Amino acid sequence: MSKDSKERERLSALVDNLSRADDVKLNRRAFIKSTFGAGIALGLATVPFNIATFVRSAPRTDRQFITTVAALERGKSLEFEYPGTEPSLLVHLKTGEFVAYNNKCTHLQCPVFYVEEEDVLLCPCHRGYFGLDGQPQAGPPQRELPKILLEIENGKIFAVGREIHHGA
Repeated sequence: MSKDSKERERLSALVDNLSRADDVKLNRRAFIKSTFGAGIALGLATVPFNIATFVRSAPRTDRQFITTVAALERGKSLEFEYPGTEPSLLVHLKTGEFVAYNNKCTHLQCPVFYVEEEDVLLCPCHRGYFGLDGQPQAGPPQRELPKILLEIENGKIFAVGREIHHGA
């Protein structure tokens, strides 16, 4: 055997354990494709959980009696809890309308009070003022008060839901 043939035989022995089929299956492109596919599969697997969370977080519409129209004079307010134990404030406006908001300032959760003389909602902790539409007017609060939705039926006032972002 010549030196060249011995060298070829030695080199072929080194590559005999390699299979072209394995080389095609296990390359960078295949790895990236499988990684991308796994990411898509994981993303799709979370869709049912996202839908369930969305359905469960639908706004509550618990109807709760607050007071009667006759029991609350114009320009006065009444504290109540809605929903459950959340402090809330019902205001009988001088115009005759009723509005209700969560009774926690959106700045640091201090209680908010109706000031009849100024016709505003006041947070005394840091002198935060809210208009009767729940929008911040002065002081540190930057977000509106969560609004309590009301229904008036046969002279009775009911809280029926909440709007966190209600706009002006």
